[in-house]
Amino acid sequence: MVRTERGPFAAIEAMPATGVRERSPALLVPGFTGSKEDFLAILRQLGAAGRRAVAIDMRGQYETQGGDNRAAYRLEALGADIGAVADALLDDPGEPSPRGLHLLGHSFGGLVARETVLAKAADIASLTLMSSGPGRLTGPAAAVLSAVLEPLRGFARKQLAVQVRRLWEFQLAAQARSDGTPQEIIDFLGRRMLLSNPDGLVTVAEQLLDCPDRTDELAEAAQIPILVLYGEYDDKWQTPVQEEMAERLGAQRVCIPGATHSPAVEAPETTVSALNTFWNAAESTTR
Repeated sequence: MVRTERGPFAAIEAMPATGVRERSPALLVPGFTGSKEDFLAILRQLGAAGRRAVAIDMRGQYETQGGDNRAAYRLEALGADIGAVADALLDDPGEPSPRGLHLLGHSFGGLVARETVLAKAADIASLTLMSSGPGRLTGPAAAVLSAVLEPLRGFARKQLAVQVRRLWEFQLAAQARSDGTPQEIIDFLGRRMLLSNPDGLVTVAEQLLDCPDRTDELAEAAQIPILVLYGEYDDKWQTPVQEEMAERLGAQRVCIPGATHSPAVEAPETTVSALNTFWNAAESTTR
């Protein structure tokens, strides 16, 4: 657990196997229905580069507790949560000086990370938007999410939890089996979804369908290096959308060949190489 002024957040961390932490730490934020485990394939290699790498569950995700107040799952509140986690990590006396933390957000986590930077909620050294877009989902992904969300609207907490379980058992688990997903992975995905806060799931889904484009605000406000990293065949925000966002931000851009929406899972070595190159360069400009 990373303990903060806004409560504890479940985390997985990787440290350098030997030696000191000579590089600035990295904080990795998962997306909708995701969790810290989405980064398992890259954490060890990121830590081996000489930095503390920490992946968390956001409020209401999997092993981080969340209440029934849906305002706590709005982007501005989640962005403040990430700022508090970043502050707690930077307060560790083992971190090198000068301070500053590399912030990465995957998918919806990218929209949250953007809020953290816009609010100047922590000392952020760089921002990576991984498979994330300028605003709401568009195209087929939006239609699919809207269809999933519709049966969940209007329920109170206890009834909503029942509806989420039905959604998993009769639709999402069946889809995973038809896709050939190994049973141990299906078991984990089911446990993760059913432990996540149902009010949080609905509130985040609603924001993915109506989030405004704040790219111009970020371009004007952010005085840090930005990386837009995405899979060649991303099916949530189309690659041209992410390319245009990178151009508007004046950001570096890396397309991971062959990957779709989860480069950290689908192409971990290429993703780690891109991140370490970007982070090391960002640090060299601030030292």
